[in-house]
Amino acid sequence: MRTASYERKTKETEIAVELNLDGTGVYDVATGIGFLDHMLEQLSRHSLIDLKVKAKGDTHIDFHHTTEDTGIAIGTAFSEALGDRAGIVRYGSALIPMDETLTRVALDISNRPYLIWKVQFSRPKLGDFDTELFKEWFQAFAQAGGVTLHVENLYGDNNHHIAESSFKGLARALRQGLEIDPRKSDAVPSTKGVLGGSL
Repeated sequence: MRTASYERKTKETEIAVELNLDGTGVYDVATGIGFLDHMLEQLSRHSLIDLKVKAKGDTHIDFHHTTEDTGIAIGTAFSEALGDRAGIVRYGSALIPMDETLTRVALDISNRPYLIWKVQFSRPKLGDFDTELFKEWFQAFAQAGGVTLHVENLYGDNNHHIAESSFKGLARALRQGLEIDPRKSDAVPSTKGVLGGSL
């Protein structure tokens, strides 16, 4: 089983993550930020990654540090669980509709982190959550997880749907890319024999 746990402690946050890449989408998430919890639950359920997240942060200031550090912690555990990434399909993509909204996510679990974020919100907040923080979470996850990640909202009006379709798109694309390729389960999916580096 591809599992990992990770703890991140700073003066701003304390975060503990446990995950199982070969799970069934079981989650136990408590970050102190309701909307972020909802998004991480969607990520777990639709990727089939079992995910446990417990976070305490300086939310009396704002949600920035907890959101970003949660992305870092989950991404770090994700990368550790993958090891050398041998046998994975590597690439994944998803086109996710939610009512009037359509979002496209494509990724490469390449150990070369990069984020393209083409998602815009018409409101600065969803409840108490700053919509600009969604990009911060995706950036932190991609960087720590070693994922080349492209997220593009093609159209949509409802900000909740735009955010949720982005997380669901990530989940479904990860589910594809993390699968073990039965035709090449013993090899790193690269002509270089290793994933990472500049090319």
